[in-house]
Amino acid sequence: MHEIKSPKFKNQAVEIKMGRLQDKVVIITGAATGMGQAVAKLFAKEGAVVAVTDINEELGTKTAEEIQMNGGQAQFWKLNVAVESDVEIIFKNIYETFGKIDILINNAGVLGIDKPTHEVEEQEWDNVFAVDVKGVFFGTKHVIPYMKKNKKGSIVNFSSIYGLVGSHELAPYHAAKGAVTIMTKKDAVTYGKDKIRVNSVHPGTILTPLVKEFASRGEGGFEAYEKVMVKKHPINSLGEPEDVAYGVLFLASDESKFVTGAHLVIDGGYTAQ
Repeated sequence: MHEIKSPKFKNQAVEIKMGRLQDKVVIITGAATGMGQAVAKLFAKEGAVVAVTDINEELGTKTAEEIQMNGGQAQFWKLNVAVESDVEIIFKNIYETFGKIDILINNAGVLGIDKPTHEVEEQEWDNVFAVDVKGVFFGTKHVIPYMKKNKKGSIVNFSSIYGLVGSHELAPYHAAKGAVTIMTKKDAVTYGKDKIRVNSVHPGTILTPLVKEFASRGEGGFEAYEKVMVKKHPINSLGEPEDVAYGVLFLASDESKFVTGAHLVIDGGYTAQ
Protein backbone atom coordinates (compact mmCIF):
# COMPACT_ATOMS: atom_id res chain seq x y z
CA MET A 1 0.00 0.00 0.00
CA HIS A 2 1.13 3.55 -0.77
CA GLU A 3 -0.31 6.43 1.19
CA ILE A 4 -0.74 9.82 -0.47
CA LYS A 5 -2.32 13.06 0.64
CA SER A 6 -5.36 14.06 -1.33
CA PRO A 7 -5.31 17.72 -2.43
CA LYS A 8 -9.06 17.88 -2.02
CA PHE A 9 -9.18 16.38 1.45
CA LYS A 10 -5.98 17.58 3.11
CA ASN A 11 -6.58 15.80 6.38
CA GLN A 12 -7.41 12.42 4.85
CA ALA A 13 -5.10 9.75 3.48
CA VAL A 14 -5.95 7.93 0.27
CA GLU A 15 -4.73 4.37 -0.13
CA ILE A 16 -3.64 3.15 -3.54
CA LYS A 17 -3.54 -0.62 -3.78
CA MET A 18 -0.51 -1.93 -5.62
CA GLY A 19 -0.75 -5.13 -7.64
CA ARG A 20 0.63 -8.38 -6.31
CA LEU A 21 3.15 -8.40 -9.16
CA GLN A 22 3.63 -4.66 -9.48
CA ASP A 23 6.39 -3.82 -12.01
CA LYS A 24 7.59 -7.45 -12.25
CA VAL A 25 8.67 -8.53 -15.73
CA VAL A 26 7.12 -11.87 -16.61
CA ILE A 27 7.65 -14.26 -19.52
CA ILE A 28 4.77 -16.64 -20.19
CA THR A 29 5.14 -19.35 -22.82
CA GLY A 30 2.07 -20.66 -24.60
CA ALA A 31 0.18 -17.50 -23.62
CA ALA A 32 -2.02 -17.14 -26.70
CA THR A 33 -4.89 -19.28 -25.39
CA GLY A 34 -6.09 -21.38 -22.48
CA MET A 35 -4.33 -21.35 -19.13
CA GLY A 36 -1.38 -19.35 -20.44
CA GLN A 37 -3.68 -16.61 -21.64
CA ALA A 38 -5.57 -16.57 -18.33
CA VAL A 39 -2.26 -16.23 -16.46
CA ALA A 40 -1.14 -13.41 -18.76
CA LYS A 41 -4.33 -11.42 -18.24
CA LEU A 42 -4.37 -11.93 -14.47
CA PHE A 43 -0.69 -11.02 -14.11
CA ALA A 44 -1.17 -7.83 -16.11
CA LYS A 45 -4.12 -6.94 -13.89
CA GLU A 46 -1.81 -7.42 -10.89
CA GLY A 47 0.69 -4.90 -12.24
CA ALA A 48 3.14 -7.12 -14.13
CA VAL A 49 4.81 -6.26 -17.42
CA VAL A 50 3.95 -9.33 -19.49
CA ALA A 51 5.96 -10.84 -22.32
CA VAL A 52 3.33 -12.90 -24.12
CA THR A 53 5.05 -15.67 -26.11
CA ASP A 54 3.52 -18.34 -28.30
CA ILE A 55 3.99 -20.11 -31.62
CA ASN A 56 0.58 -18.75 -32.71
CA GLU A 57 1.34 -15.21 -33.81
CA GLU A 58 -2.25 -14.18 -34.54
CA LEU A 59 -3.74 -15.24 -31.20
CA GLY A 60 -0.66 -14.21 -29.23
CA THR A 61 -0.78 -10.71 -30.67
CA LYS A 62 -4.49 -10.55 -29.91
CA THR A 63 -3.86 -11.52 -26.27
CA ALA A 64 -1.24 -8.78 -25.85
CA GLU A 65 -3.55 -6.22 -27.48
CA GLU A 66 -6.44 -7.18 -25.19
CA ILE A 67 -4.20 -6.66 -22.16
CA GLN A 68 -3.13 -3.25 -23.46
CA MET A 69 -6.74 -2.22 -24.15
CA ASN A 70 -7.58 -3.05 -20.52
CA GLY A 71 -4.82 -0.82 -19.21
CA GLY A 72 -2.13 -3.46 -18.76
CA GLN A 73 1.40 -3.70 -20.09
CA ALA A 74 2.14 -6.49 -22.57
CA GLN A 75 4.08 -7.23 -25.72
CA PHE A 76 4.03 -10.29 -27.96
CA TRP A 77 6.98 -12.37 -29.17
CA LYS A 78 6.58 -15.34 -31.50
CA LEU A 79 8.39 -18.28 -29.89
CA ASN A 80 8.79 -21.99 -30.54
CA VAL A 81 9.96 -23.34 -27.18
CA ALA A 82 11.21 -26.54 -28.82
CA VAL A 83 13.98 -24.60 -30.62
CA GLU A 84 16.76 -23.59 -28.24
CA SER A 85 18.16 -20.82 -30.44
CA ASP A 86 14.71 -19.20 -30.58
CA VAL A 87 14.38 -19.29 -26.80
CA GLU A 88 17.85 -17.81 -26.32
CA ILE A 89 17.28 -14.97 -28.80
CA ILE A 90 13.77 -14.09 -27.64
CA PHE A 91 14.66 -14.11 -23.95
CA LYS A 92 17.63 -11.83 -24.69
CA ASN A 93 15.33 -9.50 -26.61
CA ILE A 94 12.81 -9.42 -23.77
CA TYR A 95 15.57 -8.64 -21.28
CA GLU A 96 16.90 -5.83 -23.46
CA THR A 97 13.39 -4.44 -23.94
CA PHE A 98 12.36 -4.38 -20.27
CA GLY A 99 15.72 -4.34 -18.48
CA LYS A 100 15.11 -7.42 -16.33
CA ILE A 101 13.24 -10.72 -16.05
CA ASP A 102 11.66 -11.54 -12.69
CA ILE A 103 9.35 -14.46 -13.44
CA LEU A 104 9.14 -17.28 -15.99
CA ILE A 105 5.99 -19.33 -16.51
CA ASN A 106 6.83 -22.48 -18.52
CA ASN A 107 3.30 -23.17 -19.71
CA ALA A 108 3.62 -24.16 -23.39
CA GLY A 109 2.66 -27.78 -23.94
CA VAL A 110 0.97 -30.33 -26.18
CA LEU A 111 -1.13 -33.41 -25.38
CA GLY A 112 0.21 -35.49 -28.24
CA ILE A 113 -0.94 -38.88 -29.41
CA ASP A 114 -3.42 -40.91 -27.36
CA LYS A 115 -1.97 -44.43 -27.55
CA PRO A 116 -0.74 -47.05 -25.08
CA THR A 117 3.04 -47.26 -24.77
CA HIS A 118 3.50 -50.32 -27.01
CA GLU A 119 1.76 -48.57 -29.92
CA VAL A 120 3.56 -45.21 -29.75
CA GLU A 121 5.96 -44.41 -32.59
CA GLU A 122 9.32 -42.81 -31.79
CA GLN A 123 8.44 -39.58 -33.59
CA GLU A 124 5.12 -39.33 -31.74
CA TRP A 125 7.01 -39.65 -28.45
CA ASP A 126 9.63 -37.10 -29.51
CA ASN A 127 6.97 -34.58 -30.60
CA VAL A 128 5.60 -34.40 -27.06
CA PHE A 129 8.98 -34.31 -25.32
CA ALA A 130 10.24 -31.58 -27.66
CA VAL A 131 7.66 -29.12 -26.33
CA ASP A 132 6.66 -30.37 -22.88
CA VAL A 133 10.14 -31.27 -21.58
CA LYS A 134 12.75 -29.58 -23.76
CA GLY A 135 10.65 -26.41 -23.74
CA VAL A 136 10.84 -26.26 -19.95
CA PHE A 137 14.57 -27.10 -20.07
CA PHE A 138 15.37 -24.40 -22.63
CA GLY A 139 13.26 -21.79 -20.84
CA THR A 140 14.87 -22.48 -17.49
CA LYS A 141 18.38 -22.67 -18.96
CA HIS A 142 18.13 -19.28 -20.65
CA VAL A 143 16.28 -17.37 -17.94
CA ILE A 144 18.56 -18.34 -15.04
CA PRO A 145 21.42 -15.96 -15.99
CA TYR A 146 19.00 -13.00 -16.02
CA MET A 147 17.49 -14.00 -12.69
CA LYS A 148 20.97 -14.33 -11.21
CA LYS A 149 21.55 -10.69 -12.16
CA ASN A 150 18.42 -9.82 -10.16
CA LYS A 151 19.66 -12.01 -7.30
CA LYS A 152 16.24 -13.63 -7.19
CA GLY A 153 13.44 -14.96 -9.37
CA SER A 154 10.47 -17.29 -9.65
CA ILE A 155 9.93 -20.06 -12.18
CA VAL A 156 6.61 -21.89 -12.37
CA ASN A 157 6.47 -25.03 -14.51
CA PHE A 158 3.23 -26.45 -15.81
CA SER A 159 3.07 -30.16 -15.12
CA SER A 160 -0.25 -31.99 -14.72
CA ILE A 161 -2.05 -34.45 -12.49
CA TYR A 162 -0.70 -36.87 -15.10
CA GLY A 163 2.74 -35.96 -13.83
CA LEU A 164 1.71 -37.44 -10.48
CA VAL A 165 -0.66 -40.33 -11.22
CA GLY A 166 -1.30 -42.74 -14.07
CA SER A 167 -4.31 -43.27 -16.31
CA HIS A 168 -5.31 -45.27 -19.36
CA GLU A 169 -4.55 -42.48 -21.87
CA LEU A 170 -1.77 -40.31 -23.35
CA ALA A 171 1.36 -42.33 -22.61
CA PRO A 172 3.96 -39.81 -23.89
CA TYR A 173 2.20 -36.96 -22.08
CA HIS A 174 2.34 -38.84 -18.76
CA ALA A 175 6.05 -39.43 -19.15
CA ALA A 176 6.73 -35.84 -20.18
CA LYS A 177 4.82 -34.30 -17.30
CA GLY A 178 6.47 -36.70 -14.86
CA ALA A 179 9.81 -35.42 -16.12
CA VAL A 180 8.71 -31.82 -15.53
CA THR A 181 7.71 -32.68 -11.95
CA ILE A 182 11.18 -34.00 -11.11
CA MET A 183 13.00 -31.30 -13.09
CA THR A 184 11.20 -28.76 -10.94
CA LYS A 185 12.43 -30.29 -7.70
CA LYS A 186 15.96 -30.69 -9.00
CA ASP A 187 16.19 -27.07 -10.15
CA ALA A 188 14.66 -25.83 -6.90
CA VAL A 189 17.54 -27.47 -5.03
CA THR A 190 20.20 -26.21 -7.46
CA TYR A 191 19.13 -22.56 -7.60
CA GLY A 192 17.85 -22.04 -4.08
CA LYS A 193 21.20 -20.48 -3.14
CA ASP A 194 20.54 -17.83 -5.80
CA LYS A 195 17.12 -17.02 -4.32
CA ILE A 196 15.53 -18.41 -7.48
CA ARG A 197 12.43 -20.42 -6.63
CA VAL A 198 11.15 -23.22 -8.89
CA ASN A 199 7.69 -24.72 -8.39
CA SER A 200 5.19 -26.66 -10.47
CA VAL A 201 1.43 -26.59 -10.91
CA HIS A 202 -0.60 -29.71 -11.63
CA PRO A 203 -4.00 -28.94 -13.17
CA GLY A 204 -6.75 -31.51 -13.40
CA THR A 205 -9.31 -31.32 -16.19
CA ILE A 206 -9.38 -27.66 -17.17
CA LEU A 207 -11.70 -26.47 -19.92
CA THR A 208 -9.12 -25.03 -22.29
CA PRO A 209 -9.39 -25.11 -26.11
CA LEU A 210 -6.78 -27.90 -26.10
CA VAL A 211 -8.80 -30.07 -23.72
CA LYS A 212 -12.06 -29.37 -25.53
CA GLU A 213 -10.51 -30.38 -28.85
CA PHE A 214 -9.11 -33.57 -27.34
CA ALA A 215 -12.46 -34.37 -25.71
CA SER A 216 -14.33 -33.92 -28.98
CA ARG A 217 -12.31 -36.71 -30.62
CA GLY A 218 -13.98 -39.50 -28.66
CA GLU A 219 -17.32 -41.23 -29.06
CA GLY A 220 -20.14 -38.89 -28.07
CA GLY A 221 -17.92 -35.84 -28.41
CA PHE A 222 -17.30 -33.24 -25.72
CA GLU A 223 -20.62 -33.75 -23.90
CA ALA A 224 -19.91 -37.44 -23.29
CA TYR A 225 -16.36 -36.65 -22.15
CA GLU A 226 -17.55 -33.95 -19.76
CA LYS A 227 -20.17 -36.25 -18.22
CA VAL A 228 -17.55 -38.91 -17.49
CA MET A 229 -14.88 -36.51 -16.22
CA VAL A 230 -17.12 -34.52 -13.88
CA LYS A 231 -17.79 -37.72 -11.92
CA LYS A 232 -14.05 -38.16 -11.36
CA HIS A 233 -13.73 -34.79 -9.60
CA PRO A 234 -15.15 -34.73 -6.05
CA ILE A 235 -15.96 -31.05 -6.41
CA ASN A 236 -18.43 -32.19 -9.11
CA SER A 237 -17.30 -29.81 -11.84
CA LEU A 238 -14.43 -29.24 -14.22
CA GLY A 239 -11.96 -26.39 -13.87
CA GLU A 240 -11.64 -23.09 -15.70
CA PRO A 241 -8.31 -21.54 -16.76
CA GLU A 242 -8.73 -18.80 -14.15
CA ASP A 243 -8.78 -21.42 -11.39
CA VAL A 244 -5.23 -22.34 -12.30
CA ALA A 245 -4.11 -18.76 -12.94
CA TYR A 246 -4.71 -17.75 -9.32
CA GLY A 247 -2.56 -20.64 -8.08
CA VAL A 248 0.22 -19.63 -10.47
CA LEU A 249 -0.09 -16.05 -9.23
CA PHE A 250 0.66 -17.14 -5.66
CA LEU A 251 3.73 -19.14 -6.69
CA ALA A 252 5.03 -16.34 -8.92
CA SER A 253 4.59 -13.60 -6.33
CA ASP A 254 6.74 -12.71 -3.34
CA GLU A 255 3.93 -14.02 -1.14
CA SER A 256 5.44 -17.48 -1.66
CA LYS A 257 9.03 -16.44 -0.94
CA PHE A 258 9.58 -19.54 1.27
CA VAL A 259 8.01 -21.95 -1.22
CA THR A 260 10.27 -23.82 -3.64
CA GLY A 261 10.36 -27.35 -5.01
CA ALA A 262 6.64 -27.67 -4.33
CA HIS A 263 3.90 -29.03 -6.56
CA LEU A 264 0.55 -27.26 -6.33
CA VAL A 265 -2.29 -29.54 -7.36
CA ILE A 266 -5.34 -27.75 -8.78
CA ASP A 267 -7.65 -30.60 -9.69
CA GLY A 268 -10.98 -30.41 -7.90
CA GLY A 269 -9.96 -33.36 -5.72
CA TYR A 270 -9.17 -35.76 -8.59
CA THR A 271 -5.93 -37.05 -7.04
CA ALA A 272 -7.28 -37.02 -3.47
CA GLN A 273 -9.20 -40.25 -4.05
